[in-house]
Amino acid sequence: MSTAPERNIVIIGAGIIGCTTAYYLSHHPSYSASTTKITVLEASVRGAAQGASGKAGGLVAKWAYPKELVSVSFPEHVRLAEQHNGVDRWGWRFVGCGSWEGGGEAIDSDDTGTGLDADGTHKNLEKTLRLEGSREKKRSDVGLPDDLDWVNEQLTNSYSSMAPAGETAQVHPYLFTTSMLDLAKEQGVGFVSGKASAVEIDKSTRTISGVKFTEPGGNNVQSIPATHVVIAAGVWSPKILPALPIEGTRAHSITIKPSEKISPYVLFTEITLPPSGSLKHVQQANPEIYARPDNEVYCCGPGDNSAVPETVDDVLVDPKACESLRKSVSSISKQLREGVVDKRQACFLPVVSSGGGPIIGEARNVAKGLVIATGHTCWGICNAPGTAKAISELIMDGNITCADLRKLDPARFL
Repeated sequence: MSTAPERNIVIIGAGIIGCTTAYYLSHHPSYSASTTKITVLEASVRGAAQGASGKAGGLVAKWAYPKELVSVSFPEHVRLAEQHNGVDRWGWRFVGCGSWEGGGEAIDSDDTGTGLDADGTHKNLEKTLRLEGSREKKRSDVGLPDDLDWVNEQLTNSYSSMAPAGETAQVHPYLFTTSMLDLAKEQGVGFVSGKASAVEIDKSTRTISGVKFTEPGGNNVQSIPATHVVIAAGVWSPKILPALPIEGTRAHSITIKPSEKISPYVLFTEITLPPSGSLKHVQQANPEIYARPDNEVYCCGPGDNSAVPETVDDVLVDPKACESLRKSVSSISKQLREGVVDKRQACFLPVVSSGGGPIIGEARNVAKGLVIATGHTCWGICNAPGTAKAISELIMDGNITCADLRKLDPARFL
């Protein structure tokens, strides 16, 4: 009697979408390691979560988009944290979230207490705003919460909450992604290092039959047999299925160990920076600042249109972009200015070039068993559980019941 599995599922990409999908498939009620084989295929020689999944802010919000996906994802994040001790394992916690506007203090080029070189300069940003006159301000004047004491009160023009308590949370994205993979491995999910190059399709039946890939550092093309293939490779998904309308936006970020422990807030800022150094005009900066529970602060800046490299391991970091980011956040916070920069990094966010998205579902017009899960922009961390739950239902049950995702169907984009 044949012992071949009834399903042979290959997930391309060990980012947050791929690893969370592996978790949900391997925890589906009808899953059995004896009848379903699941393999995660990852191109990076460094393992899982090397792209945006490990270098994002980790925001989880009820007010994210698309709403159909968020309505599933947010309660699933809560459930996963409760079931697997997400507080300790991946830094799950609810946080305050607000919009902060104000002026920044000038940061001299040689003010590099963070360990950065002194030759970094500000990048030109899109908007120019005039400085407002200075005056003594009270916390009640500008709306600052009492415990948000790590931004300069006198530099604050306004603060407004973006969501009620309990509607914004965070995870550490690298820890969440790798935890999902580890929990999937405990159920029998396999992990293979290799760069996927194409899906194999049985032309007579128009069904998926396998995935072609090369091992790291090798040129020999190998193949993994498959009944289902999930393309969850982010911006690299079009390298496997060229028809996918996915573009990449490069975003830089830094992490800072502040000079003292700071309260749990996520800030979307609008900072008016005074002229400094070679910059003769007022500049506008809009960094996002995420306080994490391990006394780490994550800061990210605007994106750019750099070309997507061959693999995630080839992503280049612009030191000037990181220095510009450091200066902008340091301009409003003594704790961040006196802190130490730990990481300077960049990643590519997958964007659906034709608008809308993400793209989630079976690409039936291409091949039966070919499933797409990409194009999540900056909300991949937030929407990974909803995406993974939907895909697990699609593959294991034959249809998606957790949400109406028809507007995300691949048929609308391919």
